[in-house]
Amino acid sequence: MITAIRITMERIIVVFDTGSPKGVSAELPKALHRGSEPSAQTAGSLTSRRRTDVRQEPAAVETQVRTPQMVFMQPQRLIVPLFQRPYVWNEENQWEPLWTDVIRVAQRLLDDPQGRHQPHFLGAVVLQQSQNPVGTMQERTIIDGQQRLTTLQLLLDALHAELHGVGAEQPAMRIEALVMNARPFWERPEDRFKVWPTNRDRAAFNAVMAVDPPLTYGELQHRDSRLVQAHEYFSQRAREWLQADHQQIQARAGAIERAVRELMHMVVIDLTADENAQEIFETLNARGAQLTAADLIKNFIFQRLNESSVDVEATYERYWKEFETGFWETEISAGRVRHPRSSMFLNHWLIARTGEEILAREVFYRFKRYADFESGMTMLELLGQLHNTAEVYRRFVTAAGQLTGPVDRLGLFAYRTGVLESEVIKPLVLFLLDPNDTAVPPTQVTKALDVMESWMVRRMLVRASTKSYTQVIAELIAHVRKSGRQAAGDLIEDYLRQQAGANWYWPDDDEVRGALRALAAYRRLSRSRLRMTLEAIEDHERGWRGDQIGLGGERVARAKYAIEHIMPRRWQTHWPLTEGQTAAEREALIDTIGNLTLLTGRLNSKVSNGPWIGPEGKRTALHGHDVLLLNRRLLEHDEVWNDDRVRARTDQLIRLILDIWPVPEGHKSQATGTAQTPSRKVELTDLIGAGLLEEGATLHAKRRRVADRTATVLPDGALDVDGVRHETPSGAARAVSGKGEHGWSFWLVDPRSRRSLHDIRQEYIDQREVDADADEPPDEDDED
Repeated sequence: MITAIRITMERIIVVFDTGSPKGVSAELPKALHRGSEPSAQTAGSLTSRRRTDVRQEPAAVETQVRTPQMVFMQPQRLIVPLFQRPYVWNEENQWEPLWTDVIRVAQRLLDDPQGRHQPHFLGAVVLQQSQNPVGTMQERTIIDGQQRLTTLQLLLDALHAELHGVGAEQPAMRIEALVMNARPFWERPEDRFKVWPTNRDRAAFNAVMAVDPPLTYGELQHRDSRLVQAHEYFSQRAREWLQADHQQIQARAGAIERAVRELMHMVVIDLTADENAQEIFETLNARGAQLTAADLIKNFIFQRLNESSVDVEATYERYWKEFETGFWETEISAGRVRHPRSSMFLNHWLIARTGEEILAREVFYRFKRYADFESGMTMLELLGQLHNTAEVYRRFVTAAGQLTGPVDRLGLFAYRTGVLESEVIKPLVLFLLDPNDTAVPPTQVTKALDVMESWMVRRMLVRASTKSYTQVIAELIAHVRKSGRQAAGDLIEDYLRQQAGANWYWPDDDEVRGALRALAAYRRLSRSRLRMTLEAIEDHERGWRGDQIGLGGERVARAKYAIEHIMPRRWQTHWPLTEGQTAAEREALIDTIGNLTLLTGRLNSKVSNGPWIGPEGKRTALHGHDVLLLNRRLLEHDEVWNDDRVRARTDQLIRLILDIWPVPEGHKSQATGTAQTPSRKVELTDLIGAGLLEEGATLHAKRRRVADRTATVLPDGALDVDGVRHETPSGAARAVSGKGEHGWSFWLVDPRSRRSLHDIRQEYIDQREVDADADEPPDEDDED
């Protein structure tokens, strides 16, 4: 049996009790369990060690590195037991990162078909053999890794259909063998499948996996299931990638087929039927501290310095000690994951130095290569340059958090790009302001910031995809480095105006104007981004234009003011429709930017939802906030506020936005097809999968009269109230309060801080750039 699993700096060591006094161990590189990419030597040492150790004794457990081909090729059924949670993976947290990794490997194969390529490690899975009657198909139970294995099957099946669709028959046939058992082994209908999910998922899995291509997803019975959505996601991505270059379809087909079949690696722990599966499951899922990129790079640097005549202690005090303070050890969100700021800085510094897109898991290995073969410096010189650039990085981060008082152009850029949650822009800032390189003229730095801010804000307003931003920034750095940093601003402007790809292009005036006229900005943009846009308009109205200093020499306070609807969202009582107008037409205008303003403080719900005219009307309340020019302009002609006024003000604000974030004169978008962030429903399973909400968490009712009532979060995202299952937060809330409720706001995760499910949902949306379906809370004072 397994006696221990020891976590060391470099390995997971599984120790087996074989009757020998010393036992037997199999060593797994620790990186494999995290899903990163160790060297071929490391993977090779794992295989050889396993062969040597495990064969010496009759150990019960086999630990192997396996490809999808090796895992799925033989006739077998991998069964998800009933007690496992249903399928919960989603696009933002798992499907997209997995697909990105597949494409990275496939692109390497396409660029160098004969080269030797590093595999991508997907993590570990634990299987347990079943005792099958002789002559029947082999079965194993999935103890750990069922989400990963199920997703691989969906990806492979979707890829098979798309390969078949482009006529790549041989690659398609090789993939088909990994998703369907040979017919002679079918005794039951489900015997065709390599993986058979838990009972709640079986109908949907069968619906999407058993259909012959091409699939029409909208006609499937379980089209709203995560399993069907995952299959459709991988199908769309595979089709886009295969058809990106019609001259290379067959070559691309061969590259992606080989990538998923041979160059995706998993650590497979294979238990015998009598092994204690729960013991290894609990041990593997125990969380220990992991070394960060900064830890590994620190060790590498000082090991090298220790080999020289450098005073290591003094060097540490002068150059590295700062990285171990609170500022640098603060964890920062980068999309779906969090890293210490020191590790993020090292990643950004490497991108600035190399002009390459470098993933977080590649930072240490890329730093070693840069230090050893590319920098042309001693380790002490390199460390000194790191330290100098870190000061630039810190000033930039600090400026982003300065929300009142004077702010220079770099500080304003830091704040606005921080609101856009674009960590990816920092490598460009480090490149432009690198104190160790030739200085870029200040006018060119300012132009570069202006251009990048316009590009990012305009793409945000038309809801264009942000998925390729890291690649865009890396290529911009490489382009400017090659062409000459003295003209950095001009080069960046010229480069972006020529881009035609959906993930790269610079939206022109017509596109922004058309998008904002129809955009429900209050629902489709995060509060912080919408507020930043209105703040920029206020500054512009005060006279802050280019180098001009605005009225009173002071900008509007940042990230402070409340966003208010002029015509309220609850308009039905005091804002009647005009003749011939429909409620749908009114609703389409309510959340547009022309109906929104900033206030120095919130209005109470009675005034906020009240009529326009009257002593307690909305107009009177807005006069109390006319310190903002946004509201003075609004009230210049304040006799009436109606739908026509909303449309007119929308056009007025659009003109200001186009002036604040301009494009080069005569610029027309070259995009061949826009790629907007898709709108979708965010569910509790998304929050669970992202680690923002725990299975089994207790939720508390918000309303005072039922404050003693609670709900329990189930593994599949449903809520349990007094033993009764409810599929949605609103359904559970109705059961408690006895009336219709906004469930996301009704349930509190923490009654002391009043943090609700809605708050967590918004955090998820902001972190992952999700364009979610509308889900607005009721007024703040409705807790009765």
